[in-house]
Amino acid sequence: MSPDPAMPSALQSPSWSDAPSSWICRFAASLAPGASVLDVACGTGRHMAWLAARGCRVTGVDRDASVLAQAAHHGSVVQADLEDGSPWPLTGQVYDAVLVTHYLWRPLFPHLLASVRPGGMLLYETFAAGHGRIGRPARPEFLLRPGELLQMLAGEAQHWRVLAYEDGLEPEGRRVMQRLAARRMPAGIEPADLPLELMRLPA
Repeated sequence: MSPDPAMPSALQSPSWSDAPSSWICRFAASLAPGASVLDVACGTGRHMAWLAARGCRVTGVDRDASVLAQAAHHGSVVQADLEDGSPWPLTGQVYDAVLVTHYLWRPLFPHLLASVRPGGMLLYETFAAGHGRIGRPARPEFLLRPGELLQMLAGEAQHWRVLAYEDGLEPEGRRVMQRLAARRMPAGIEPADLPLELMRLPA
């Protein structure tokens, strides 16, 4: 999302960059051309551009019409305020991957999970507890609690296989981040029996 002085949702940081997240690129590189991807709080579309260049069909959601005008060059866009109590704007839509970066609005967690089709991935990356000692965001409601992304899956653990997870201070010491890559189980398959090809981690 675009910068917001009140920071109700757009989690701003001095390290804000137009370059795509290496975490997102690491896992989304496995998506086949034509894969459908939802980018939540897409901003100007830094990930949409990278994914579209790889042949993915990308949908971006944001509340800011000015940034969506740029994001629309890379795929479909939906203008919606995800925090005002309105219904989820994409009810019934499922995607091969759902990604969220630098954004946290906990009431959306069930909608994010439901938007991943069986066999698809959820890719999440945002600031975590402790980051406030380094920079913005600093308020606890904008920072993931320790293990919170794993806890998000706890109620549906039988439906998800965690591919990778990180929670801590980055080596450069500039950000405290929490990251998750998880795959939704295809119907009738237990997490331990996920086909090996769907468990493959990026090199």
